[in-house]
Amino acid sequence: MTTQLPGMRHRIAAQSVIEELLHQQLSMPPRTRFARFWGVSPLAADSVAWYRGAQGEIEVGRILSRLPPEWRVFHALPIGEAGADIDHLVVGPGGIFTINTKHHRGKKIWIAERSFLVNGHRQPYLRNSKFEATRVTKILHERMPQLPPVQAVIALVSPASITIKKRTDEVHVLDANYLRRWLLKRPVDLAEADLVALAVIVDASTTWSPTTSAPTPNLMAQYTKLDGEFRSALVRRISWKLLSIATVTAIGVFVALPQLIALAENVTGNF
Repeated sequence: MTTQLPGMRHRIAAQSVIEELLHQQLSMPPRTRFARFWGVSPLAADSVAWYRGAQGEIEVGRILSRLPPEWRVFHALPIGEAGADIDHLVVGPGGIFTINTKHHRGKKIWIAERSFLVNGHRQPYLRNSKFEATRVTKILHERMPQLPPVQAVIALVSPASITIKKRTDEVHVLDANYLRRWLLKRPVDLAEADLVALAVIVDASTTWSPTTSAPTPNLMAQYTKLDGEFRSALVRRISWKLLSIATVTAIGVFVALPQLIALAENVTGNF
């Protein structure tokens, strides 16, 4: 009797990132009551980037979940070695798209034909996204040679601004908020019969690289708990900071008040 492997459609947005985040957190000792009171972050230093990455992929996953039913969406597809994955693979009437999520909240993005800068720092996002799309094209063409090439997309989550000096035809870059609308405006490129057959291929775990670790039990429950602790700690830190500012301001006013009164009396006495 053979055991059927679970379909890739069951993988959730940011699954690989969350698994790594929780792995990083294993080295983090539980916070003391004192640390929780003062709003010390529950995240280990090495976990912060993974947490931000998970936030971004979950947000893009939420946006993609609102696509019409003729569009199929897959997340965290393992490819290659060292735990690499495709953040999101979208299959629909408008074609096949690998979507690489980048969470750069409050950062300035500048893009030219071969350059991608985040707050002035060059990043290899264009090259990497094109490479991902090429790899997926090769994998799918081995099974369905008639398919159109996979298109590479970079979805930016919460950037301060996006400046595109020159667009590249190889990689589409856009704010994640416009991703759904952009996909729905793509010209029809795949017939329904091809979409059905393609979805079966993408869903098969044998199409992709073997996962490097066993599934994490209660993955989203663990992430939700950690996310709640992080947000609660952030609120506490902000509250303490605002309270400190208010206290310093009040003390300053209290100390300066007698001088202000004396100054007012002197000014009044001169008239």
